[in-house]
Amino acid sequence: MAGDKPAELLLYTTLGCSLCEKAKAEIWPVLDSFGLRLREVDIAADDDLEQRFGTRIPVVGLGDPEDVLGWPFDRDGLVDWLRVRIRHP
Repeated sequence: MAGDKPAELLLYTTLGCSLCEKAKAEIWPVLDSFGLRLREVDIAADDDLEQRFGTRIPVVGLGDPEDVLGWPFDRDGLVDWLRVRIRHP
């Protein structure tokens, strides 16, 4: 709908995560085509997220921590994952 704020792609990360920088290089080119914006979530600020993703980051998701895409992924893999979850033109 026009005027709705774009959906967010969550990047679960933490300070000093060098793989997260590599993941962002795969994520940025994909965001616009799915109407998404990137929001980084620091897992160190949440005990549950830290326990869940501490050894798996970078991980991306759309809000459901049970349904995520973990590293390693490339642009094509991310697009495939998103297409299953988001209506894509």
